[in-house]
Amino acid sequence: MKKIAVIGGGPSGLFFALLARRRFPRAAVEVFEQNPAGATFGFGIILAEGGLDRFRDADPEAADAIMAASRITRDRVFSHNGDAVFIEGGAYGGAIARIKLLNTLQDLCQARGIPVHYESRIENPDVLDAELIVGADGVNSVVRRAYEGQFGSSTWYLTNRMAWYGTTRQFPSPILSFRTTPHGHFWAAAYPHSQTMSTFVAECDADAWTRSGLNRMTAAQRMDFSQEIFAAELEGHPLLSNRSDWVSLPVIRCKHWSVGHRVLIGDALHSPHPSIGSGTRIAMEDAIALIGALADNPDNLPRALAEYQRRHTPETAKLVDAMEKSYEWYEQVAAKMDNMDAITLAFDFMTRTGRLSPQRLYREYPKFMRKYEAQWNAWQKSRGQAQSALAGA
Repeated sequence: MKKIAVIGGGPSGLFFALLARRRFPRAAVEVFEQNPAGATFGFGIILAEGGLDRFRDADPEAADAIMAASRITRDRVFSHNGDAVFIEGGAYGGAIARIKLLNTLQDLCQARGIPVHYESRIENPDVLDAELIVGADGVNSVVRRAYEGQFGSSTWYLTNRMAWYGTTRQFPSPILSFRTTPHGHFWAAAYPHSQTMSTFVAECDADAWTRSGLNRMTAAQRMDFSQEIFAAELEGHPLLSNRSDWVSLPVIRCKHWSVGHRVLIGDALHSPHPSIGSGTRIAMEDAIALIGALADNPDNLPRALAEYQRRHTPETAKLVDAMEKSYEWYEQVAAKMDNMDAITLAFDFMTRTGRLSPQRLYREYPKFMRKYEAQWNAWQKSRGQAQSALAGA
């Protein structure tokens, strides 16, 4: 491998460049980022425990730098119309400001002699003279769009609307709050990502989007409205915007991960959904898998790219499947909010992806499950009766 061009200077692109420098020290590795240095959007992200362990295996220096800049989060306060439940336990996560994550990776790129070209939007990836072109350029990937048919990509949009805000309120623990209002159904997830800031992701369903008039408001008016809806959660602290507006998230999937010497990783390949906190993890693990396949087939690029997809598909499919079940749950959450109390809604939320069996719930959340064991058993029984009735219909 002599020359590698990475389009996109987000976490996956920068991390891939760092891994490429380690595995192919003689190769020329360059990153092309359309935004200025120091620019970003949104606020904090969470890197889950499993992902952090894999980052450390791939690049201990990068993983240690990320952890040093992160704030460990665990537990969650789950509330439904003000009725709060403390969910103690579960895996930890490293919450970090997105700009801090980018700066950490940028500093490592500079230390390893990897050029990152800012304000360099590549409209046609084929103008780059590189043996390998890596499309790490997000949901609006120019690499994917240039060869959309050959990548076999598809895109559709969720009906819920979401805004990625920040706030100066320091939440002691991450929260997930559901509120039924005269304007419709709203919910928010928030968690601290620094000593002074928290991330605050607000969301509503399609009915609330139009009934509340959010669809007719300016971005500033929407933020003011969100502060009113979630006044109890914010406790007098303001919401802050950084290119934050209410959007419907795209669902992007690709049948083929590479076309010729062009390959996709991260959001360009499979768009994320923040409800399982694994978007950045999936993107950075794509980088790890791609480097592994290239290192095992250094003289046969077509085989390396084919191996990247073949090997990594099963592991990616687990997280993508969980992500899809999660966003499907949120797409139907209004009906659940109307028919469940806080405890049963929490149970439904925790089991929404199918990855947490009853045994795993008791193992990872022992205090919570023991405290609400009677409600859990009753809920499980009611679900079994409903399933039996459905099967006999």
